Amino acid sequence: MHAFEAAARHGSFKAAAVELGVTPTAISHQVRLLEEICGLKLFQRRPRPLALTSAGARLFPILRNGFDILAGSLAAVADSDVQTPLRVTSPNA
Repeated sequence: MHAFEAAARHGSFKAAAVELGVTPTAISHQVRLLEEICGLKLFQRRPRPLALTSAGARLFPILRNGFDILAGSLAAVADSDVQTPLRVTSPNA
């Protein structure tokens, strides 16, 4: 889902791959797997530009909002007042 969301947002498998630190081929494989799970094509695969199908256009804002809500929820529960001490050890040599 993350690969699809990034590719849809960027309009490019290559840009999504750069963002996620993987290859464009990995993005393509992840999107194809999601398409198989959904039973729907999510992108019209043309040379350029990458275009969403109607199903992809419906799914993209839902996933985008879901990721935003998840990130906001994690930020809300993170206690910024709690400090973990840094412990550094090294050998005598």
